[in-house]
Amino acid sequence: MEIDRSPTKGNLMQIEKTLELSRSGHSLMDRKRLILMNEIVSLVEKAKQVQDDLTAAYENAYAQMALAEEAVGLFNLQEIAEGIEVEDQINIKVRSIMGSEIPEIDYTEQKADKLPYSLTETSIEVDRARLAFEEVKKLQIKLAEIENTAYRLANNIQKTQKRVNALQNVTIPQLESAQRDINNELEEKEREEFTRMKAVKRVLSEKELIENQRMKEYDQG
Repeated sequence: MEIDRSPTKGNLMQIEKTLELSRSGHSLMDRKRLILMNEIVSLVEKAKQVQDDLTAAYENAYAQMALAEEAVGLFNLQEIAEGIEVEDQINIKVRSIMGSEIPEIDYTEQKADKLPYSLTETSIEVDRARLAFEEVKKLQIKLAEIENTAYRLANNIQKTQKRVNALQNVTIPQLESAQRDINNELEEKEREEFTRMKAVKRVLSEKELIENQRMKEYDQG
């Protein structure tokens, strides 16, 4: 950061203003960093819970799929799976947390009247397997949202930390140093000016005294 260290009162006022803004900015950035870190901690806890739920959901889904395979046969189950279309009910919105664009996933679950197989030609095991994998899908979407949010917040924390460090270790110390130097130079100039004025005043007083003495001698003569 380039700082004008010219020892003038105008320059000193500008540096003091910049220093005040820098300190305020440092305080705000540090508070932002703490808020983001709290958000990250909360997300880590949520992610762990969702991961545990997802693991259990996968175990249940594969168990239900095995039962469905026994009920309708592997070939029929494969045909049912191939008939399932790619989902397009996922919408992604964006919200902001302390300057970070965070995704919000809006997922619409497939309705029963749009199933890719006939309920009358399959067994309840197929329905249970479908519902189990539907739960897996919802948890995967939720985990993806949490992990993406955590990644974006972590990136914002890193950038914020760099700004905090730059202000704390570079900008503010440089401004404080410039403020001290200019203050010292201005005070030295004031002392020199004060000394010079005292000397001028003394010379003028001596001249006045001499002039008064001459006038007195002239009047007496």
